[in-house]
Amino acid sequence: MSENIDVASGWIPEATTPRPSRWHRPQLPVDDPFHRPPAGFETLPAGTLLRSREVEIALLGLVPQKVRAWQLLYCTADLNGTPEASVTTVLLPADTDEDGDPAQERPLLAYQCAIDAISSRSFPSYALQRGSTSLGNVAPFELLIIANAVSRGWAVTIADHEGLGGYFGAPREPGYRVLDGIRAATDFAPLRLSPSTPVGVWGYSGGGMASSWVAEMAPEYAPELNIVGAVLGAPVGDPGQTYIRLNDTFFAGLPALVVAGLRHLYPGLGRVIDAHVNDEGRTRLDEIESMSTAWAIARFAGDDFDNYTDIPLADVLASPEVLDLFDDIRLGSRKPECPLLVLQPVHDQIIAVEDVDGQVERYNEFGANVTYIRDRVSEHLSLMILSTPTVLEWLTARFDGAPEPVGSTRTVWSTALSSTSLRGLLGSGRGFLGMGKAALFTAIGGAL
Repeated sequence: MSENIDVASGWIPEATTPRPSRWHRPQLPVDDPFHRPPAGFETLPAGTLLRSREVEIALLGLVPQKVRAWQLLYCTADLNGTPEASVTTVLLPADTDEDGDPAQERPLLAYQCAIDAISSRSFPSYALQRGSTSLGNVAPFELLIIANAVSRGWAVTIADHEGLGGYFGAPREPGYRVLDGIRAATDFAPLRLSPSTPVGVWGYSGGGMASSWVAEMAPEYAPELNIVGAVLGAPVGDPGQTYIRLNDTFFAGLPALVVAGLRHLYPGLGRVIDAHVNDEGRTRLDEIESMSTAWAIARFAGDDFDNYTDIPLADVLASPEVLDLFDDIRLGSRKPECPLLVLQPVHDQIIAVEDVDGQVERYNEFGANVTYIRDRVSEHLSLMILSTPTVLEWLTARFDGAPEPVGSTRTVWSTALSSTSLRGLLGSGRGFLGMGKAALFTAIGGAL
């Protein structure tokens, strides 16, 4: 993949690769030549499509899904605006007519997975492919949710929003990568989209945090995109406070993952770690970079970073470098222009409702249109599933051009306790089975 770009003519080489053969085991993104951009890409506009290939999608890497899928390599930028290339996986229903009427435009959903790790084994471009082994990561299970969007006839783009470095928790750049992935998708002929295509944004937890950056950065970074609504599920709100709260708890591995990644982006944080974290602490940060989300949680459950510093952790956190970092990664510093639907469990064991309340309050102070639903019954993981029908109906209304909802905040017993939600939950199962039922039976038969 060493082709050059003729910048003067604007010519980009046609570099598509065929779908891998059956039982092909995909390469990790850090090892895969497809993820490396051609020479000269830095001079091209953000969102320029560089390369594409067809891939096969499978639940947990094993159960093939009835969906057409490609991966797109495109131009984007990192936190500091330095050009880089990133990959998004785009999906269409399997029965899409290649010669269909382009006037019958479908909407595009930008879905952000909860990557929540540094290892590229956790990236959706790898974890959603047939033959992948991504145990302990969240993205493979989110295919159950994504399937419902595909079953409605929507196109879906799923960006590797952490970038090839896997910098979990970084601000702004997840928005750049997703927005440029949308630009590339609208320029990819098989999707039959256009710059005016209505775009919805959706993510939960780490994906909700990434989706927040998409909504915040879109007005200044990609104002031409027709983003009609964004759904932010348990979107963290204040990652710095989340770090303080989760340290020395069962979920201590999650803030450790954030620190391990951000030390590569923030020189000040790196200097603080070098000055005050002992060898054992730095070794643990090195180890966690290769772990899945679940393994990091299990391995570092109950870990207290105070045990690895030569001064009290409170003093480390009060240093100017760390305070500046916490300010930089806090969500709610910009006004999203599109309507927002924010969902948050009141009794979330990972993300404090007060932090998301604060994010919503900051959006409201900017004058953003926010519908905020706080769920009393659900905890962190269950709300991702139980809120799916509510989200799908809300996005459908935005795609259909329904009047924008009037912003509001309300606390309910459960988002699932309505006839619409109950019907939607039953339909959710049918959506997944429609994508992979036959393949599931085939896989079981082959195993027997």
